[in-house]
Amino acid sequence: MLDTEKIRLDFPILNMEVREGIPLVYLDNAATSHTPNIVCECIEEYYKKINSNIHRGTHKLSMDATVAYEEAHDKMIEFIKGSDREEMIFTKGTTESINLVAQSWGLRELGVGDVIILTEMEHHASLVTWQQIGKRTGATVKYIRIDDAGRLDMEHANEIIDKDVRMISLVHVSNVLGTVNPVKELSKMGHENESLVLVDGAQAAPSMPIDVKKLDVDFYAFSGHKMAGPTGIGCLYGKEEILDEMEPFMYGGEMVRKVTYDSTSWNDLPWKFEAGTPPICQGIALARAADYLEKIGLDKIWRHDNELAEYTIKSLLEFDGVEIYGPPIGEERGGLVSFNLEVPHAHDIASILNDYGIATRAGEHCAHPLHQKLGISGSIRASYYLYNTMEEVDKLINALHEVEKIFGT
Repeated sequence: MLDTEKIRLDFPILNMEVREGIPLVYLDNAATSHTPNIVCECIEEYYKKINSNIHRGTHKLSMDATVAYEEAHDKMIEFIKGSDREEMIFTKGTTESINLVAQSWGLRELGVGDVIILTEMEHHASLVTWQQIGKRTGATVKYIRIDDAGRLDMEHANEIIDKDVRMISLVHVSNVLGTVNPVKELSKMGHENESLVLVDGAQAAPSMPIDVKKLDVDFYAFSGHKMAGPTGIGCLYGKEEILDEMEPFMYGGEMVRKVTYDSTSWNDLPWKFEAGTPPICQGIALARAADYLEKIGLDKIWRHDNELAEYTIKSLLEFDGVEIYGPPIGEERGGLVSFNLEVPHAHDIASILNDYGIATRAGEHCAHPLHQKLGISGSIRASYYLYNTMEEVDKLINALHEVEKIFGT
């Protein structure tokens, strides 16, 4: 188990009170995690000591900022066990990373007769993006079914992944179900059919050790603000040989090698995909967050979050009529639990929980089709991170008992 008491000292926001006498219990980490002192200090240090644009100046501040920003790329490719800086592109987040691939690769490569494979548990960042690319190119979008426990139906996957498939885009860990998908197996199936594979790692990278080489994926996307880093920064890993062949996502300064009035040639990777002034401070701070997480241990964080989720499920089973979504106790899952009680809408529950200082998420969690599949209008989601405790789960459960009393169930 993690030393959560020590870890919590790094996150001053956890000491706040929602109102007098009501301490914050933050269980909304799947949406955004909090930022430790060391990352906040990194941001402050940047603006106080090296704030400048990169790659364009020969003065000290520009050179210092350039070195720090390029070293951040080195750190983040190392974080996911990739090979070279050229394969690490900084974006605004997972959504932009997926859009980059969809528009730079998809619009150019896809056409009528081609197939894009998604899963029924995709976040809108992937589902909406590829749906719209399909409409613009004439490609067909198909979905791997999920079973009653929220797992992928791999027999169905085997049926629909064939030589017509050009792209498989799937979430590594579901932000609703907590399901950990068999990425390596699906990547093997895709490559056997000459398809590319893109993974949405927004819920995996913050807590799970990631090795893109072992997974053998072509693209891997994740966000900084879910892994103790700042907002406005994300990462896209891509295999160098594929990125080399792709057209830029945006045009402007920095991503060019030479420009004339008639033509333009592109810069080297990864700068070819980082047009304009990039999120310099955010990238440097994200690297600091990665250092922080590695020092604690991603494997320890993963076990910790999983144990909190399992404890939550066991505790929720005390309630009559509770519905819990995703894999059952005993199966590996991400550190989140989505559920419903026999009371009015999830938003009503979340509002009352807030009165007890407990921050959860209510609604469809940017996964409308999945909720339609489950036959519900929304759900409550409690999501955990390295600083959460069993005592906070107990506070959630006690508050839910009060919810039941309020609604007379």
